Amino acid sequence: MATHHANPGEVVDLHPMGAELKSARTTAIVKSDDFEAIRLVVQAGKEIAPHRVAGKITLHCLEGRVQLGLAGSTIDLAAGQWLYLDGGVEHSVRGVEDSSVLLTILFTR
Repeated sequence: MATHHANPGEVVDLHPMGAELKSARTTAIVKSDDFEAIRLVVQAGKEIAPHRVAGKITLHCLEGRVQLGLAGSTIDLAAGQWLYLDGGVEHSVRGVEDSSVLLTILFTR
């Protein structure tokens, strides 16, 4: 079954998942040549290994708490907090608590 991506003008529900977060999976919301939006689910104790993304990114923690690993530092991001990173910045993401994060990527051509 193909993944549904939101259409222009379509409302997407990003409310906290609460108890459903334990079994939730990361889902793509929108994907185009210029822009991508993903609801990233990171369980407590799990880590997305250090990587780089070509485009500028934002991370908006919807629920829980994650820790971003950057060169020489870490940043805690809790529910309701938002962060911007330039493209090409190496980073990792670790779940401090079961968490969901709205990740947006802006690609440049």
